[in-house]
This record gives sequence, structure tokens and C-alpha cells, in this order.
Amino acid sequence: MSKSPALSGKQLIKALGKIGFEVTRIKGSHYFLEHIDNRVTEIIGPGLLNKILKDCEITKETLAKLL
Repeated sequence: MSKSPALSGKQLIKALGKIGFEVTRIKGSHYFLEHIDNRVTEIIGPGLLNKILKDCEITKETLAKLL
């Protein structure tokens, strides 16, 4: 299994924006993103990258290409 890239929440939001995710709301430090096909995820903080990738149905390799 490849190691997840180290990146900030802003970098992750920008990368997900390239494939159609948009920030729908912000509550404190929680960013909620939604895709037009109704996939949703929440950017909370470090340590949740694998869950976010699963929610977005993308691989680590795809994310690396978006960065």
C-alpha cells in the first residue's frame, strides 16, 4: 500500500475541486464538500485522508495527480 501524501486541508479541498467537489458549508474548522453526483465528504483535520478518499471514490494515485 502506498503512503498517503502529507497535505493541508486547503490543498485537499483544491485538489478535490479539480474533480468537481465544491464546499457547500463550513462549520468551525469542518468543511463539507459535495459533488454533483451526490458524493459527500467532510474535511476535518489530519488523519482522515483515507476516509475522505473513500467517500470521494478516488485513489491515492488519482489524488497525487491532482496535486
